[in-house]
Amino acid sequence: MSDTNHLKLPPFPSNIPTAPLLRLSLSKLQAHDITETHNLLQACKDIGFFYLDLQDTNEGTNLLNNADKLFPIGERLFDLPLDEKKKYDLGSQNSYYGYKAQGAMVADRQGNLDGNEFYNVSKDDILNTIPALPNPSILHESRTLLESFIRTSHAIVTLLLSILSDSLCLPASTTLPNLHRLTAPSGDQVRFIKAPPQPTTTTTHNNNNNNNNNPTLGEHTDFGSITILFNRLGGLQVLPPGADAEWTYVRPLPGHAIINLGDAMVKFTNGLFRSNIHRVVAPPGEQAGFTRYSLVYFARPEDEVLLRRLESERIPALGEGVVEEAISSKDWVIRRALGKRVDLGKPVDYEKALGTEGVSRRLET
Repeated sequence: MSDTNHLKLPPFPSNIPTAPLLRLSLSKLQAHDITETHNLLQACKDIGFFYLDLQDTNEGTNLLNNADKLFPIGERLFDLPLDEKKKYDLGSQNSYYGYKAQGAMVADRQGNLDGNEFYNVSKDDILNTIPALPNPSILHESRTLLESFIRTSHAIVTLLLSILSDSLCLPASTTLPNLHRLTAPSGDQVRFIKAPPQPTTTTTHNNNNNNNNNPTLGEHTDFGSITILFNRLGGLQVLPPGADAEWTYVRPLPGHAIINLGDAMVKFTNGLFRSNIHRVVAPPGEQAGFTRYSLVYFARPEDEVLLRRLESERIPALGEGVVEEAISSKDWVIRRALGKRVDLGKPVDYEKALGTEGVSRRLET
């Protein structure tokens, strides 16, 4: 289905329970609105997910327009022959940039394989701070658009990091924006995602239907610091805090991005901020019969930054005898990105490839 027809997609069902995520305003955050700043901090501590209204600001409108233009590029990218896409396979290059085919990764502890294909585009490549990476011609032709999307996304990430950094009273040398400089080498990337249609069931009001036991993307936390997500169909689910919590859909909202924190923010704040577990399943209701495309910007700490607690009186101290793992952002991303691949000739150690899921679980009990 072409992007020009995305308004004809069936609506998200009105009878599906959805996650009660806070809706924050980019314009209010830019204006340093006290209430909106408080809401941002609360969302980061409670669940690590929120909606960001991008309307009524120049940066937000630019980002929405760029996303609208990138969706059809993603469709054309995935329409390339499989043999052509596999020329850029990220696993064979021992990289987290390039193509991943459907079913190339373990999605859960039971060994089920993932149900999507994606393509990662390096921020450093697009900004010309590293030698150009091999990519299909459609991406080479879209570099100007990708650069605009990256720069605007990163500007919004920097705003959010600045607010969070101020709340933590971090010293000038280790403010969160200083660990995420735009032109410094990092694992930041744009990701195009495609998931095929799923058979529509007749009991789509129940969260446990729609093939949810075989997720397109298994439960996980994100690798980095802040994720900006655009999608037009449901399918994303979060597992809210609490021992009795159930998987809950996140409804896409026009004019909004879905924002969530990743592992780095948990490690920097020793669990004060939350990188919540989430997964992707078949969209609910009639939406399940449509191809699901997504567009993501992943912001990650600079490559050489160690993922460890930052020094601040406002960040919980390490427990007695606790020794933090000494791992750089780059090594963390590679371990997590390639650790679940089943086609690299190495045994998959699912537990070793996990992120901060264990922290999330402990916080719930």
